[in-house]
Amino acid sequence: MVAGEFLLEQHILPDSTPDGGVTEGNTDEDSGYKELSNGPVHITLDPRALERELPPPDEKEAMLPGERNNEALETRLYWRRFAVLAVFSLYSLVNAFQWIQYSIITNIFMDYYNVSSIAIDWLSVVYMVAYVPLIFPATWLLDKKGLRMTALLGAGLNALGAWVKCASVGPGLFWVTMTAQILCSVAQVFILGLPSRIASVWFGPREVSTACATAVLVEPHRIGFLLPPVLVPNTADDKDLMGHNISIMFYGTAGVSTLLFLLTIFVIKDRPPLPPSKAQAVLSTGPAEDYSYKKSIINLFKNKPFILLLISYGIMTGSFYSVSTLLNQMIISHYPGEELNTGRIGLTLVVAGMFGSILCGIWLDRTKTYKLTTLIVYVLSFIGMVVFTFTLNLENLLVIFFTAGVLGFFMTGYLPIGFEFGVEITYPESEGTSSGLLNAFAQVFGIIFTLIQGQLTTDYGPLSGNIFLCAWILLGIVLTALIKSDLKRHGVNVSNINKGQAVS
Repeated sequence: MVAGEFLLEQHILPDSTPDGGVTEGNTDEDSGYKELSNGPVHITLDPRALERELPPPDEKEAMLPGERNNEALETRLYWRRFAVLAVFSLYSLVNAFQWIQYSIITNIFMDYYNVSSIAIDWLSVVYMVAYVPLIFPATWLLDKKGLRMTALLGAGLNALGAWVKCASVGPGLFWVTMTAQILCSVAQVFILGLPSRIASVWFGPREVSTACATAVLVEPHRIGFLLPPVLVPNTADDKDLMGHNISIMFYGTAGVSTLLFLLTIFVIKDRPPLPPSKAQAVLSTGPAEDYSYKKSIINLFKNKPFILLLISYGIMTGSFYSVSTLLNQMIISHYPGEELNTGRIGLTLVVAGMFGSILCGIWLDRTKTYKLTTLIVYVLSFIGMVVFTFTLNLENLLVIFFTAGVLGFFMTGYLPIGFEFGVEITYPESEGTSSGLLNAFAQVFGIIFTLIQGQLTTDYGPLSGNIFLCAWILLGIVLTALIKSDLKRHGVNVSNINKGQAVS
């Protein structure tokens, strides 16, 4: 029978069985059916049946059986998802700005606070140190209390740290600015794990990787590379003017952070009323009380492909953190007095990375070739790091701008790929937990790489420190090649799954 040729409403008539079937041989005058034969069906309705007000037919009942199965899990996309992504991206950007605002003008803050370069490096390293012990309570909070509570903590602590920095303007107040930076580093713990969660619970399967890339790219898209050298020029002969310029930067950051905290209150919600994809719909059918955070962590550490991804992601992202932190020292050692151009080179690195991140996200949404894309980007990042290393001393800033752009394009482009690949191979485990562990390993490697590369750069020059990173990135390529690609979330999204079906 062709769909639409005959539509039988499933309403129980007076002499029908409870499941809607008609009893055989019924000849009662009150029966809704007068004749039922193997031939053409003749239906005579009791006049009283005509007077009943029947509900309008459901669209799903007019579909073919295959279509009903496909639509059994009701999904919908909401325009609010773009507002959620925008607000998160902006306050993540400000938090990232506060991370790098000291390192990009290391020599100026060394002079102002009268401290060593190691002390200024620790203003960056503290972001990584704080993340490692706090990642487990942060991901537990995300899983138990939801996206909104975690986002509010991140935005609120970010604003609080920015205001404390305003009280640190003074040559003898380095300890105050360190305290403020610790607050901002705690805020970061509630920020870095959110891109995958926001992308998964708010965006559809054909845009989830692009959404994650957009959220992730803002983290390394650090306007902190450009603005600090502009706002705080090197006025070594006038400490009062230097302090005034630092104050302007700190108060401006505090004002923007406060505004974004208010927007977070009104815009960000835990999840939309209806899920955006089948994968999320299936997860939502399971009772929340059955979820065990401890068991989820154990499952992740038993997942061999995810362990390989943890190490390789940590190597790549840790290398990026180290290069970003030490960029000022690397450039100034070969180009003294070029603080402003150092900021511009850093900006070139992250703007190129912005394009790389978005393009990789779009590519993943189109092709779902996670492992192949991850491996190719990893290899190209290694090549970019080698080229950057051996062109740093050519005494040509234009070459440095180009090589930094190539390096940033691939290194930053890798970040959303790693997040999304992790979610795919660990589904149905929480996106926040897998992303949190990836970031934890990134912070651990970032701390180790920054301290070792910083010492090598101080003792032997930038070349030795960069070669150290190149060797580790080469190891990351080998580990990435060993990862078994099992796209579990994608498999759910492309399959016909009825609501309530168990997920292994």
